Amino acid sequence: MSFQTTKINNADKPSFYRLLNQQAKGLLHGEEDLIACAANFSSLLFHSMEQVNWVGFYLFKSQSLILGPFQGQVACSQIPLDEGVCGTAFSQNKTLRIADVNAFKGHIVCDTASASELVVPLNINGETVGVLDIDSPILDRFDEDDQLGCEQLALTFCQILSN
Repeated sequence: MSFQTTKINNADKPSFYRLLNQQAKGLLHGEEDLIACAANFSSLLFHSMEQVNWVGFYLFKSQSLILGPFQGQVACSQIPLDEGVCGTAFSQNKTLRIADVNAFKGHIVCDTASASELVVPLNINGETVGVLDIDSPILDRFDEDDQLGCEQLALTFCQILSN
């Protein structure tokens, strides 16, 4: 199967995220493996979203978050629960949209170029299994439309894996 990602003009963010969600459904259709889905999903987002420098997953294992498939610079391989943006979002099971990561108490610096971050918990069959992490080198890059769009994308990702 061949699948081509295309940069989408995201000036109209709700439309951008609806189209991206349709692409994600087509890309992941029929795949049941978490790692395969996460690898393709992170690539789709990384190559479609503007002004992002890292898109990937941290997955819950042995009482911490372990680096999963991603696109971008090398990253921290483990994040303790309740630490950093990812650990906090996971522990609170709540999306965190951080305008300035350097102002976030306890921020874990993996890439010094990252300035803002959006982290969405992943819930499959009622269990929080990890987080989707998106970083940008731009301060205050993510707005409410980005948050809602990425929450819908994460829901789609989890629904595909829960079937």
